[in-house]
Amino acid sequence: MQEKILILDFGSQYTQLIARRIREINVYCEIYPFNHFPSPDDSVKGVILSGSPSSVRDKNAPTPDLSKIKGIIPLLGICYGAQYLVHNYGGEVMPSGIREYGRASLISIINNDPLFKDIESGTQVWMSHADTITAVPAGYEITGSTADVKAGAFHINGESTWGIQFHPEVYHTTEGTKILKNFVIGICGCSQNWTPDSFAGSTVDNLKAKLGNDKVILGLSGGVDSSVAAFLLHKAIGKNLTCIFVDNGLLRKNEFTRVLESYLGLGLNVVGVDASERFLDQLEGVSDPETKRKIIGRVFIEVFDSEAKKVRDVKWLAQGTIYPDVIESVSVNGPSATIKSHHNVGGLPEKMHLRVVEPLRLLFKDEVRKVGLALGLPDFILKRHPFPGPGLAIRLLGKMTREKLEILKEADEIFIEGLKKHGLYDSVWQAGVILLPVQSVGVMGDERTYENTIVLRAVNSTDGMTADWSHLPYEFLGLISNEIINKVKGINRVVYDISSKPPSTIEWE
Repeated sequence: MQEKILILDFGSQYTQLIARRIREINVYCEIYPFNHFPSPDDSVKGVILSGSPSSVRDKNAPTPDLSKIKGIIPLLGICYGAQYLVHNYGGEVMPSGIREYGRASLISIINNDPLFKDIESGTQVWMSHADTITAVPAGYEITGSTADVKAGAFHINGESTWGIQFHPEVYHTTEGTKILKNFVIGICGCSQNWTPDSFAGSTVDNLKAKLGNDKVILGLSGGVDSSVAAFLLHKAIGKNLTCIFVDNGLLRKNEFTRVLESYLGLGLNVVGVDASERFLDQLEGVSDPETKRKIIGRVFIEVFDSEAKKVRDVKWLAQGTIYPDVIESVSVNGPSATIKSHHNVGGLPEKMHLRVVEPLRLLFKDEVRKVGLALGLPDFILKRHPFPGPGLAIRLLGKMTREKLEILKEADEIFIEGLKKHGLYDSVWQAGVILLPVQSVGVMGDERTYENTIVLRAVNSTDGMTADWSHLPYEFLGLISNEIINKVKGINRVVYDISSKPPSTIEWE
């Protein structure tokens, strides 16, 4: 039985970061909404209460049922979680005189408290709350204070229950990982056996037991998620897995051939389908990005369904769903509003009457790569940049035409190959070119031109949830700009996007 930590989510922007930090120390954890979590069994070694944008004093404040947790198994409340443990058990939480946000120092620490083992007084922590604990209940011992917050941390006597008003999961809490390690290892007794190798081995065994001799189909995209999912299934069921790789005409230049050959060379059972003309015919002249996405999704389902029917007696559809998708589907406030539709195979199981298998549904994005490395996947798959499901359709702004798509592919090829040639590709998380529906005046030779503008986009990120623009060398950007303008007919201006996410997004559409 896999030991685990449960994280009860109260809607904090940092909840997933808590889980990531715990997994980084090789301890498995799962996130559940505060009002919808399983009763702890012997596999649950401890529980963490997350922060929240709510106040414990609100009429409709999140209120979890801790009757099977508090005083029974180790419990750590973070920010809102700590305030809840005070407010709902006889203490007092009031609005702060000033909003307590940013860096602070724990100037007073009870060093023999196991949560603060080997943590020195004066350590920097990160505060982010509008309320503060003004009085703790009887039996609560204050174990840490800052200059402005007396009850910065506390322990309940006679229980393995702690609360901290700061966020140990964020980078600015300099010893935050050590504090979390003190909780999950020192207090909860977790054995740190959650590793990419252990995940790969146990997942393959579980897939063998679950699937037996059944046949499975999987839609390959060329990306890391679907590739790692495919190799886990391949190890489990071999030729009973059929992968379908569809060319929608919106991949990078020569990408379909390159990726298909690489998959076949690795022993996967892959069917390559060139449906590019079918997609491009449907997209011709379409400008609205949401309409583009819906067309791509619909045509993909039609093509995939047609190819899947050629596989006899198939019973399962495999998908590369990862943990953030799972968390989102059962979030505290329900699935968030749709920002944009996405091209995936989510609509297929109902239509095709197949059961779904998702080998990666427990992993974060960066963990997927680590599992792929444990499986021995080559770098050209593991280090490939993320690429949007709708492909270049959402990097070609405005009216879709074959002519514009070819211009975009040529410029994109120069940029991506340039990153590789100059040793910059692996230092960038994602890169691409956007073709704008903007023309500007230029001069080539003695002639005046009125041609297209493109944007170079490169960002650094861990999982795409936040991203910063990549500080590529000016000399490199100059070389790429010159090469694109000189070689790609129809472009006379190149600009570089220096926007971060948030407030911008990585893609433009």
